Amino acid sequence: MKLAFALFKYFPYGGLERDFLRIAKECQLRGHEIFVYSFIWEGEVPEGFNLTIIPVTGFTNHQRISDFSEKLSECLLKEKYDLVIGFNKMKDLDLYYAADPCYEAKVREQHGKLYRLGNRYKVFQSMEEAVFAVDKNVELLFISEIQMENFKKIYHTPAERFHSLPPGVDRSRIRPDNADEIRARVRHSLDLKDDDKLLLMIGTGYKRKGVDRAMEALASLPEPLRSKTFLLVAGEDKLKKYKALAKKLGIENQIHLPGARDDVPELLLATDLFMHPARHENTGTVLLEAIAAGIPQIISGVCGYAFHIENAQAGKVLSEPFQQADYNLQLLAMLTSDEWQQWQDNALHYMRNSDIFSMPDKVSDIIEETGAKRSIANVYHSSQSRE
Repeated sequence: MKLAFALFKYFPYGGLERDFLRIAKECQLRGHEIFVYSFIWEGEVPEGFNLTIIPVTGFTNHQRISDFSEKLSECLLKEKYDLVIGFNKMKDLDLYYAADPCYEAKVREQHGKLYRLGNRYKVFQSMEEAVFAVDKNVELLFISEIQMENFKKIYHTPAERFHSLPPGVDRSRIRPDNADEIRARVRHSLDLKDDDKLLLMIGTGYKRKGVDRAMEALASLPEPLRSKTFLLVAGEDKLKKYKALAKKLGIENQIHLPGARDDVPELLLATDLFMHPARHENTGTVLLEAIAAGIPQIISGVCGYAFHIENAQAGKVLSEPFQQADYNLQLLAMLTSDEWQQWQDNALHYMRNSDIFSMPDKVSDIIEETGAKRSIANVYHSSQSRE
C-alpha cells in the first residue's frame, strides 16, 4: 500500500514521535511505501521515507496547525494514497493514533464559556471533531483506556471504531547481560562513587513531568544522604528556571540538566531510582522502559501506565492528589530500603511475562486490515455505480 503519515512536528526524543517512527518502519518492513507530511522535522530522515515539509504561516501555534491541516488537504487531493494515518488530530484521516488526551474534556474541566469564543478553541475543537464525530470514518488507535472513555462520552463515537493497543516499548531498553559492566562505565563517566545515588528523569516539558517536584524531594533528604544523591534529567526545556530553583534549594551541584540524550538505555542501567512525578501523563512509555531495564521507580498516580508499576511491584505509585510531603517521605524510604534487589527482580519478571512491546506490530496489522476492507468496499461501490 501507499501510506501517508501526518504529524505536526518531529524531533527524535518525543514519545509520540518515536511511536510514529517505529510504526512507519514496521509498515515499511512489510513492503508498504511510506510518505510523511510535517511542518517541522529535526534529525535524520530514515532511508526510504518520502518526506514532505509543508511550509506554514501564522503567528500562533493554532494558526500554524490550522494552516498545515488546510495545506495537507490540498496535497492529499493531488496524490492518491491507500490510507492516511495521523498522529495529531486533523481532518482527512483514515486512522488516528491517539497520543493526546481529549481536548474538549479538558476545556470543560478547566475553562468557562468565554474561552470557547476564542480562535484557539475553535481550531482545536474542530480538528478533534473531524476525527471523533459520529459521521466520520476514522479508525481510532488508543494506548489509554481512560482517554478512550472520555472521547466516547463527549462525541458519542461508535465503539467499533476504537482499537485498544498494547504498550510499545523499544526492545533496546531490555536489560542486557552485561548491564553491570555498562552501569559501572556510565557511572564512572558521570564521576559517581559506588555509594552515590543516581536519580533519573526522562522527558521533554519539565513542568508537566514534575522536575521541580523531584528537585524539592531531593532537597528534603537528610544529610549525609542528600549530598550523595544526584538527579539527572534527560530531556529538553528552558533550563534557566530550573537552574535557579536548584540554586535556591541548595542542590545546584547535585542537579545535571544535559538536555536530550541519545544514551537513554545506558543511563537507565546507571540509575538507582527512576522518578516520574508527572502532573499530566496520558500513558508514560518511559515507565515501561524503566521496567524493561529493571530499574525501581517512584511515580505519581496520574500516569496512565501507573498500574503497570503497581502490578509489577517494581516501586511506589503515589496517591492522588499529589502531596509533596508524601513524595519526600517516599523518596527517603526507597533510597534507604533494602528492597532494591526485589524491586529489580519484580520489574524484570514482569517484563518477561507481559506484552509491553508489540504496539507497532498491532498498529501495522490494523492498518493492513483497514486497507483491505476499504479496498473491497471501493470495488463494491465501483461495481454498483456501473450497474
